Amino acid sequence: MRKWLCLVALGFVAAAGCGGDDDSGGEAKKAPSANPENAKGNVSWCIGKDTSGAYGTAIKLFQKANPKVKVKLVELPESADEQRAQLVQRLRAKSDECDVLGMDVVWTAEFAAQGWLQDTTSIIDQRKDDFIPSTLDTAKYEDKYWAVPYHTNAGFIYFRTDQVDKVPTSWEDLYSEASKDKGFVYQGFSYEGLTVNFLELLYSGGGKVLSDDGKSVEVDSSEGEKALQFMVDGFKNGAVPKAVTTYKEEESRRAFEAGNATFMRNWPYAYSLGKESKIASTFDVGNFPSFGGGQAASVLGGINLAISSYSKNPDAAAAFITYATGPEVQKTNFLESSAPPATAAAYDDPEVQKKYAFASDLKKAIEQGQSRPVSPVYTQISEAIYTNVHDALQGKTDAKGALGKMKDQIEKALETF
Repeated sequence: MRKWLCLVALGFVAAAGCGGDDDSGGEAKKAPSANPENAKGNVSWCIGKDTSGAYGTAIKLFQKANPKVKVKLVELPESADEQRAQLVQRLRAKSDECDVLGMDVVWTAEFAAQGWLQDTTSIIDQRKDDFIPSTLDTAKYEDKYWAVPYHTNAGFIYFRTDQVDKVPTSWEDLYSEASKDKGFVYQGFSYEGLTVNFLELLYSGGGKVLSDDGKSVEVDSSEGEKALQFMVDGFKNGAVPKAVTTYKEEESRRAFEAGNATFMRNWPYAYSLGKESKIASTFDVGNFPSFGGGQAASVLGGINLAISSYSKNPDAAAAFITYATGPEVQKTNFLESSAPPATAAAYDDPEVQKKYAFASDLKKAIEQGQSRPVSPVYTQISEAIYTNVHDALQGKTDAKGALGKMKDQIEKALETF
């Protein structure tokens, strides 16, 4: 379960393909009917390794309700960058091996821009109210939906109840409290997790990475400098231990469970593990605070389901996606596999509320959630963010210099597509 949730949350990706490749893309098609009556035959679902059992459960429930369709699970590697590489290889070859694609949320724009996905707008429009609105943004590119949200994720602030009473209402107060106690740990290594941590502050403070049309860079702003300088100052004033620049999720969790931090930013997977640790009775979780007087903001992770442009059975693929993102699978996956649903109803279910004390907090975090920059070159954008943020945290450059370099690198990435 642990590895699966980490992968869902983070969306590690390899270098994105650039536009204009001779071997990339097909013609985007309008989504087929998702009516189960139109569904029959075979469907292959290509997605990461089913370490939690969630995918097998989804297939079993669907086939019980739709016996005319046989769904085959094609498991890709656990590593999301390897998953993406294998999917891209198949799609560039115009392979029909995969009907349904399980995609990290940050791949949607790239895959859609390459013409590898069928338009799922009609599927979304039929049941848009079922989904937590923020999750739909991860499936959208240029005013159309190219996927359907399946599982989602958002971060929490974990805190020691024997040291503080609650999560402070602002990041500024949280850092102040942390400096007085045992500090604050997060994902500060040079990788995708650091991008997410930076964006949570940037978005809350009113900043952006890209313009609304995705064509220009706006991260080199007063809001961007304020957010990055705040992170840098956290190391200088003792709120954040210097070791955080080497931390991913598990390093953060282990430090918190070892009693070396008062606060921790992490994903929900760490909750159940914490309840099995020596601090089980002395921690709780809360939603993110605000920064710079803005609204609290989280950054979404998760998996979207899409239909390959090269699928030979798109009607059955659409029917499966509709069912897998429907109430029975969403609730069952949450209960059995801790996979956070993209639909709202499951969080309010009494059985879910009984099992997961944090269900309402998680739903609120997802409702506050925002997408990472929507762009076909997201991977290069993220690398520019986490590399330069990490340099600033390590004192190799100041905040203004890091943002200037970040902007230049993102602009060059946008020029490649």
